[in-house]
Amino acid sequence: MKILSWLLVIVGVCGLVSVRMLEDQIFYDPFLSFFHEGNKDISFPGFEWGKLIMSHIFRFVLNLFFSCVIIHFLFKNKEWTIQGAILILIIFAITFPIYLYCISDQFEMGYLFSFYMRRFVIQPLILLLIIPLFYYRKQMMLKNSN
Repeated sequence: MKILSWLLVIVGVCGLVSVRMLEDQIFYDPFLSFFHEGNKDISFPGFEWGKLIMSHIFRFVLNLFFSCVIIHFLFKNKEWTIQGAILILIIFAITFPIYLYCISDQFEMGYLFSFYMRRFVIQPLILLLIIPLFYYRKQMMLKNSN
């Protein structure tokens, strides 16, 4: 059973990597080249709001699914998986409107600020905080049960 759990964690990681590697083929995002390193001087791209919003939501759902697979099979705790999903959803609910505002004012708030807001929208960065948090929580529970 432990091997199956680790295999499913690896599937989750591969899923997240695949979302990242195939981003230019799967998602509508005219800002990929705008934010690509070395292209800071290109003009603000034209885009369609509806397609952009739906594409980001679709990407979020894929990242959320693979993140939940990782959390669930690392800790084998349904409650923690739900808590992780809620934390990821909260971060998205905060950063996505901010990023959309940055787009609407053509990144006048600043290139780096917009860049990092975009990172929180399109990448599952919060997972890098959730896993150590839940690992620490598990260790404290084991310590307290002894």
